[in-house]
Order: sequence, then structure tokens, then C-alpha cells
Amino acid sequence: MQEWQNSGMASLPGPVPLRFLRQATLPGFGAPAQQRLEQARVLVIGAGGLGSAVLPMLAAAGIGTLGIVDDDLVETTNLHRQTLHSPADVGRLKVDSAADRLLPIAAGAVTLHPVRFEPHNAADLARAYDLIVDGSDNFETRYLANDVARALGLPLVWGAVSQFGGHVGAVLGDGGPDYRDLFPVPPDPSSVLTCADGGVLPSVCGVIGSLMATEVLKLLTGIGEPLVGRITSYDALTGRMREVAFQADPERAMRASTTEPSQEEPMQNPTDGAAQQDELDAQELADLLASGRPLQLVDVREPWEAEIVSLPGSVLLPLGGLGGRLDELDPEVPIVAYCHHGARSERALQMLRGAGLPARHLAGGIDAYSRTVDPSLARY
Repeated sequence: MQEWQNSGMASLPGPVPLRFLRQATLPGFGAPAQQRLEQARVLVIGAGGLGSAVLPMLAAAGIGTLGIVDDDLVETTNLHRQTLHSPADVGRLKVDSAADRLLPIAAGAVTLHPVRFEPHNAADLARAYDLIVDGSDNFETRYLANDVARALGLPLVWGAVSQFGGHVGAVLGDGGPDYRDLFPVPPDPSSVLTCADGGVLPSVCGVIGSLMATEVLKLLTGIGEPLVGRITSYDALTGRMREVAFQADPERAMRASTTEPSQEEPMQNPTDGAAQQDELDAQELADLLASGRPLQLVDVREPWEAEIVSLPGSVLLPLGGLGGRLDELDPEVPIVAYCHHGARSERALQMLRGAGLPARHLAGGIDAYSRTVDPSLARY
């Protein structure tokens, strides 16, 4: 761990320093809010695309201590969106490159953690801070950041981007709604497009990162209404934003015990012949729907997801309550279950088959269907 202290910020017992005057004059802000920023310790996970937007804004706003966690090296393919880094930084640790850019504008200290945020060190890293910002690019870290924040009672701001869009949300760490209420089961990583596979519009990182930085400032100063129990999604191709509300699930613990695979239980190899018979791809489903043959489409996502997009004619039976609603399905009519990326529908398939129902599930979920069959369907 390395720490640099910028001496450019005076303490704030009295008047607000000139450099912060334009934000301190905001209604409800003033010197007290600026003092809270000076005293705050914020840990940012990731110095990539989102970190490149979040970190400079927080540094310039007067955060007392900014911690950066990232063990990655700068690559040439990062440069179009990760604006903390330049071609001369290729091959360097991202935290070192980020520090070079941040120190001239940081009002406080910058602390570097050139490690990966993992189960064995996550709690120790987070414990030294007041708030966590998750700008990671993978679901493993995203769920871990959520769980650590909840366990330590820390607020969390998270964001995610993919291709032409992204979304952002916040967690208070007080037992209220969190990321697992929004996405109960992690998707199969192979079903999710990475930046390398699908690309990302650089300006999307700027938009989502700016929203994330705004949530951090709101949570630290107490101004405004934090984005808790809500997510804001942005679609660059249309220029539209939308908000979806969700609630904490009081039965989540029970749902997790029945829907998440046990670590001791071997996962079925998706290349096995039996697994191939259990699933169908997006084009196969489209052909089946076009044939007019009887079919029950079962959407096992959460209600907020169905509000964004769903397949016509489907019935919404969220995975957490599916076991108690199987009698709503016709045992004589074939069933196709689907979710966002395919992970939840695969678990639903086990429940449906266990009840003797003729079921398959949609590989890649509605996201694959919208990408390969019907581009008019919204993606999130």
C-alpha cells in the first residue's frame, strides 16, 4: 500500500477554500458538507473505464482520502475509454498511472492498493474506508463488493457498462435493498459479453461514471435522494434514461438456499448430450414460436426486469417463488423457461423437471434473443 498526501487543501474550520466555492454555494451544501468530504475515506475498486470518470471527479471535489484497488496493467486496448492512462503508461500498473493523473488535482490523500479485490482481502481493505465504489468489470467482484459492504454496514455505489449502455445504483449497507435483491443469481460468465467481445462506447463510461460520482457525493454530504432501491439505466443509442425501482426481499435467505448451487454439488457440463437436450438457443425458440405449436413461455426473472422487456406471451414466475406456483403450469404443454442470461432459467429447469414438467430453458436468456433474433427488444 502506498499513500501520497497533497497539501493543497487547508482544513475547513471556517470559510470554504476558493477552489470549492462553486459547489459549497449549492443549496443545502455549504461548509458543513465540504467538511464531510474532507473527512471522508472512499475506496474505489477499479481504475479502468468507470474509475477514469469517478476518480478525477472525487479527487477534485475534495475527498479526504481516495483508495484505489486494482492489480491490472495498462493495455493499449484500454486507452480509448480509460482516460486516466496514456500510451506512455502501457505496461504500468493502473494504480500508479492513475496516481500520476490524480495527485495534481487531488485535494487530499491518494492511497494505492495494487492488488485484486478478493474474498481473502476484501473485508480488510474495505474496513479502512467509509464508502465503497465498485467500478469493476466482472460479476464476481460486483457480488463480493455488495456482500462486504452489507457485512460491514458501509454504503456502496456500483456501476456497470456494456456496449452502448450501462446502469448505476447504490446500497446503504443497513439491511435495505442491495445488489442481490436486484440480481439474485449471478449469470453464467460465458453468457455475458465482455468489452473484448462486444466492445464499449467510451462516452458511456463517462456518463455512468459521472452518475456514480454524484451518488458518492450525495451519500457523503447528505444532499438529495440517494439511488437506493432504484437503478438508473442509460442507452446511448437513443439518449434515453430510465429508472426501475426494486425492494429488499425478506425471503432472500430462503431463496438463496434453494436456488443457488451448492459448492459441493458438481455443475453439469454444458457440453454433455443431456445438457444440450435441456436447452434451446434463441433461433430455435424463434422458430418454435413461429410454428404456432402450443408452448408455455415462463419468465423466471424479477418483476422490475419484466417491466423493461419480456417475450410476448410469457408468464412471469420469478425464480424465488417458482416452487410454490408450479400448479399454474399445464403439464401437457411444453415449457421454455428464460431469464436474463440463462443462469436462473437453468436452475428453474431443474425445479420444473423435478416436478415432472416437460421443460427446456433458453440458453443465453432474453439478452441472447434480443441480440440475435429481435434487436427491437430492449437490453439492460
